[in-house]
Amino acid sequence: MSQDERIGTVVCEGVVKPDWIDFNRHMNVAYYVLAFDLGIDALWTNFGIDDSYITSTNGSTFAVECHVSYLNELQEGDPYVVTSQLLGYDEKRIHQFQRLYHGEQGFLAATAEWMNLHVNLETRRVSPWPAHILQRIKDFAESQAGKTRPDGAGHRMEIRKPLYTL
Repeated sequence: MSQDERIGTVVCEGVVKPDWIDFNRHMNVAYYVLAFDLGIDALWTNFGIDDSYITSTNGSTFAVECHVSYLNELQEGDPYVVTSQLLGYDEKRIHQFQRLYHGEQGFLAATAEWMNLHVNLETRRVSPWPAHILQRIKDFAESQAGKTRPDGAGHRMEIRKPLYTL
């Protein structure tokens, strides 16, 4: 699959490492989350949220919610690509949808939907984005203008015909 066929903006690429493989002989669920988290780190760096920013401003982000859907297996040595699509943001929050693709075969392996907050690390409270970071988020959002909302966004987990329900 070419980059033009992928949905979202490519934020990082990598290769499935041998220690990411579990007893089922595929990438363990925790490492799917790690791949997505590496994509978030790369996006944050693009916004200017890096070690220097954190040190100089005492500001950072916390993930407060994540929903991961595992769709296809990745194997040891498989290249992968993480894309991001911004679903919304405000003065303190950012909501994004990520996709994890096999880097060569192009199939969608997983998706992750995240809500992150900007925080003051001293007070451990939510705080507004600085103007220059907010502008970069706005620019990223505008670069995705015209895109449709992902089908998997806001997905609700359920069993269609449960034998038991609480």
